[in-house]
Amino acid sequence: RMLVKRQTVCAFWALMISAGALLSAAFKGFPPGGQIQGGSKSFEKKRSLHETVFSGNGGEGNQKGCVLDSFTTDQGNVEDIWQELISKFEELSIYPRTKKNEVLSRIGDSDAVFSSKVIIDDDVMEACPNLKYIGVLATGYNNVDLEAATARGIAVTNVPAYSSDSVAQTVFAYLLHDAVGVHEHLRAVEAGEWQKSPDFCFFAAPMNELAGQNLVLVGSGGIGGAVGRIGPAFGMNVIFAELPGRSFPAGGRKEFPYPHAALPLGEALARADVVSLHCPLTPATARLVDDAFLAQVKPGAVLVNTGRGPLVDEAAAARALDRGALRLLYADVLQVEPPPAAGPPSPLLLHPRARVTPHVAWGALAARRRLARAVAANVAAFREGRRLNRLDG
Repeated sequence: RMLVKRQTVCAFWALMISAGALLSAAFKGFPPGGQIQGGSKSFEKKRSLHETVFSGNGGEGNQKGCVLDSFTTDQGNVEDIWQELISKFEELSIYPRTKKNEVLSRIGDSDAVFSSKVIIDDDVMEACPNLKYIGVLATGYNNVDLEAATARGIAVTNVPAYSSDSVAQTVFAYLLHDAVGVHEHLRAVEAGEWQKSPDFCFFAAPMNELAGQNLVLVGSGGIGGAVGRIGPAFGMNVIFAELPGRSFPAGGRKEFPYPHAALPLGEALARADVVSLHCPLTPATARLVDDAFLAQVKPGAVLVNTGRGPLVDEAAAARALDRGALRLLYADVLQVEPPPAAGPPSPLLLHPRARVTPHVAWGALAARRRLARAVAANVAAFREGRRLNRLDG
């Protein structure tokens, strides 16, 4: 009996220890000093309130990296999103956000720094002489001084096309939201208006079809191409607008496997039922959508901006909405982000026919994971002496 009792007690404590181990694994994001498995590699992690430091077998030599603003990509799910990047470094510090006065101390003696929106200019490069690699956690790279990086022999990479499908589906979510009157009809049912209707149907807002409309795309890269591929499925006529100084080759772009037209900007805008912006932000495209641009647009068109906020002169767009030159404006981006809590707000936030979402079009979970994998692949290519998504030189 004593032996049975001892065995029972031992079994009980073995069960408790196993349960504790399972609970610890389930909540591995909270306690310090845990282990994370990444392929065949194992990583020790140390946490503080504002930083997660991973150390493990990242390869030969002192390979130290720093992610300055991870939160927009990982939303706090650090290990799941960044596991492949972690495997590339002996030590990788990951910060959810970094203020301007924290940049230098956080980069320190790192070989590599990763940034989505934190500015990496020549002063930062000068103060961090060990820096050999800058990885932009986005497609747009206007937060990095490319000229300075090239002059200093620092590699710079970005991640093109990772969010094309995510942004493209957002564009059509906007267009369908308008065409079907989704918001108005949901609100009508919630308010009991359909229930009071003498008819089997109740129209709370006008409904339109996308079929037959002219969809003008300003920008023909990965995202513009993805939007252009979807348009014909809804019966839309896709027109790519040629910006001044840039034109399509005769016969169009062979990588677009659908009928399309390419017209000079003014001609395209004059035909537009929808104008969707997908061009990069450069000195030539800053405030591209101004009074002169909007004066060329077919009256009553819808403007969609999922590109960059500064592409649009917001005051000019508000005036176009006021006079009916634009019927609606959908924007996922603004000139100032986030909008200031105090002080003059964006005129688009105040306008009843402007619909603004908080810069989320790019951020489907699949797209964010694709971004993180591509960031790690860029690092691997750099280490192997290959140029992958390089912006410098």
